[in-house]
Amino acid sequence: MAAVKHTFLEARGFTMHVAETGNGPPLILLHGWPEFWATWEPMFVRLANRYRLIAPDFRGFGESGNPDRGRSDQAGPDVLADDIAAFMEAAGLERASFVGHDVGGYVMQRLALNHPNKVAGLFFFNCATHGVGTRWRDPQQINEIWYQTFHQMPFAPEFVGATRDSCRAYIGYFLRHWSYRKDAFEAVLERWIDNFLRPGNLQGGFNWYLSQNAGRLAVMSGSAPKPPKIRQPARVFWGRHDPVLRSTWIDVVGDYFEDVEAGIAEDAGHFVHYETPDAAAMEIDRFFKRIGYA
Repeated sequence: MAAVKHTFLEARGFTMHVAETGNGPPLILLHGWPEFWATWEPMFVRLANRYRLIAPDFRGFGESGNPDRGRSDQAGPDVLADDIAAFMEAAGLERASFVGHDVGGYVMQRLALNHPNKVAGLFFFNCATHGVGTRWRDPQQINEIWYQTFHQMPFAPEFVGATRDSCRAYIGYFLRHWSYRKDAFEAVLERWIDNFLRPGNLQGGFNWYLSQNAGRLAVMSGSAPKPPKIRQPARVFWGRHDPVLRSTWIDVVGDYFEDVEAGIAEDAGHFVHYETPDAAAMEIDRFFKRIGYA
């Protein structure tokens, strides 16, 4: 793998960690939960000869700091989008394209709407939108989203982080269960456990769910206002076998983007970029070449 540069920038009251490699037009890679910057290493290996790959850790994740040391509802998609916009200004990046999934996918949608001049193009691995609506609470979905409530409990970090074994059992469950290729993270599992046992990182990740709860319930109830359509060109590459962000939800993507190409990654689950990295990298490169960014 090409050399990875690690930098720390001050932005919006905390220190943001950023991993970077490669040369070319900038692609900012936005991770999900339970992840941090290292989830993009397979893309670093495959795309560094064509792009400048920039992978920040969100506040409270990875090696980034957190302005809120404990429980906080100030880590939702608008806040994280503003963090990324501030990072871009600090790094001298006027405009970039983005790749992301899970948490990163929500943040990318808000970036495109709230900071449109900073966004050239968007590539999503799986892409839950407002249009999922009441399907979040379909009977077959209830057992897949229990963790979103558990993560809001004040005792959750203490339970999960009680021992290394308990953290491994919890984080490992999601990495395996959400993957179609069940061994995708086995070689790096201990790195993931090291990451989430860093002081504050379990609560830092759980704060996303505290911050998202009101919006999530509004979407489920049908009371959330529909956001404007995103105008920047977008590509959605959705893992067929994702049990938590279901690929059938691709049917409404066109209602939220003016210019979107959407398709299925047949041999992947939630973590398309980690389970099928060759296909993921190929699709990223093809899309950005198609829109004239590469």
